[in-house]
Amino acid sequence: MTPQELQVVRLAAAGHTNKEIAAQLFLSPRTVGHHLYKAYPKLGVTGRAELAHLD
Repeated sequence: MTPQELQVVRLAAAGHTNKEIAAQLFLSPRTVGHHLYKAYPKLGVTGRAELAHLD
């Protein structure tokens, strides 16, 4: 997983929206969504709700 994907995943797991993550990391919300889409299979999850349950 790339460092940026990891940052996005951590913020999403903490409950932030794509728009909030985008503003914090100076990305577009669409780019945030892309990072999450690429990270889900790497983490073995299918959606945002499952991120909170990862260790």
